[in-house]
Amino acid sequence: MATDVGLDVILEEIGPFGRYNIINYAFLLFPIFLAGMYSPVYVFEAPDIGYRCNVPQCASQNDTSWLEFAIPREKKDFSRCKRFDVLDNTTTCSMESFNVSIVKECDDFVYSDEDSAVRDFNLGCQDWKRTLIGSIHNIGLFVSLPMTGIISDKYGRKVALSIASLMNGIFGFLRSFSTSYIMLLIFEFLEAALGAGAYTTAFVLAMELVGPKGRVFGNTLINILYVFGLMTLASLSWYLQSWRTLLRIIYLPATFVFSYYWILNESVRWLLSKGRHNEAAAILKKAAKMNKVVLSEDVFTPIYELEKLTTNAEKEKSEEVVEADSVFVRVMKSSIIRKRVAVCSFLWITCTFVYHGLSINSVSLAGNKYVNFILVAFVEIPANFVCLLVLDRFGRKRVLITMYVLSACLCITLSFIPKGQKWWSLVVYLSGKFSITVAYSSVYIYVSEVFPTRVRQSLLAVCSSLGRVGSALAPLTPLLALTYDNLPAIFFGSLALIASVLVFSLPETINQPLPDTIEEAERLSKRRRKECA
Repeated sequence: MATDVGLDVILEEIGPFGRYNIINYAFLLFPIFLAGMYSPVYVFEAPDIGYRCNVPQCASQNDTSWLEFAIPREKKDFSRCKRFDVLDNTTTCSMESFNVSIVKECDDFVYSDEDSAVRDFNLGCQDWKRTLIGSIHNIGLFVSLPMTGIISDKYGRKVALSIASLMNGIFGFLRSFSTSYIMLLIFEFLEAALGAGAYTTAFVLAMELVGPKGRVFGNTLINILYVFGLMTLASLSWYLQSWRTLLRIIYLPATFVFSYYWILNESVRWLLSKGRHNEAAAILKKAAKMNKVVLSEDVFTPIYELEKLTTNAEKEKSEEVVEADSVFVRVMKSSIIRKRVAVCSFLWITCTFVYHGLSINSVSLAGNKYVNFILVAFVEIPANFVCLLVLDRFGRKRVLITMYVLSACLCITLSFIPKGQKWWSLVVYLSGKFSITVAYSSVYIYVSEVFPTRVRQSLLAVCSSLGRVGSALAPLTPLLALTYDNLPAIFFGSLALIASVLVFSLPETINQPLPDTIEEAERLSKRRRKECA
């Protein structure tokens, strides 16, 4: 009779990173690398560029000294959106040719040689249209995350990954041929709405590929490859200086990921959850053979005993179908859980808003915008390593509070640094991105520890989905700088400060078992109150 062996035990016996795991992980890291380029591509797709009013009467003049008389100055620079009235029948473009008492809004523009959708679609002095491109992209995530999750759970991980990557490639590539602003927005939305789930699916597949001991290292690899994607995007944009060519180069490889449907093996854990035990057994045998591991015969003989590989999570799932309604009703009745959902959602919104906001606004820092973006991305690598080191040592709450407060102080400090101190500004900016990255990584772990098992994934999805509000609003933050240069940084800091205060209302979860019931989840807060008393 076969022993009741858990899947995680078998995966541990096969080994976390044998030949089979390394090959499959390498395949999965590729779409994650691509996702790193797709997420913020709008930053280099429609960057703000130089432009001024077009004065047709003076357009043929080789000498541009007439600009002093034709265009008013704002903050020592020529206005980009206003000009003085031109007297009728002027041909000289001299001081006498302009009526400086009448200021008009521009109706036509002369753009710099920089490549941008702003120039291609004549978006001068319409900053809201430029930033809307990024917001439309992130709004697409509200569609992609639940839709890809449904496909992944119903039809399999590799099916969801293959379809999402194909959608990335098709709509991203087509977007490079946009002939109008509306066409650009439509393809921007479709690419994100139908393809952005490739990252989450590849992440789930990678986590299900290894046992518990390999997940921490695997998660670190995923984060690093994502950062490499960000850095590659900035490097390619810097080299190509063409947003259309950039889109064609980065999106075309996504179509090849569609071949994963025939190359990759399906997740063993998903197959078991669907009762396809023969297929799961074949994959485990293949993995063991490639890793040169001999599994105990009682794992596979007789084959029907393979049902014992089904994890506790699968068993709970069958019970959850029957009790789902009553569980959610009880959750809604629990004031502790309701408050926890609200607070965790705000923490997630803060992280996505500040994290993406700092990345987007990095191109407006003094100095080379491409180098600034690369540095802001690179700082995430040590941040993820620090997160792994401090969470189990100092606890979740202490790390979150410290990182939120540190991020708030650093962001607000930016407003007090003189404009000439570009290196100090960059150092403080990078430190702010470092601290919010640690907080972001910590929130992912912490939120999964404060909700009961029966509704953990559902409530995690609620917090994550609401958190996308922050990423959708982040592209609009450069508009705040039009009022005051440092207003975005002050806004980021204020939000992070509020989040740090809210963390005090949550329980500590370090060294605590995951709560399986609502009562156990509620006891986390009650235990905290007793300790405080």
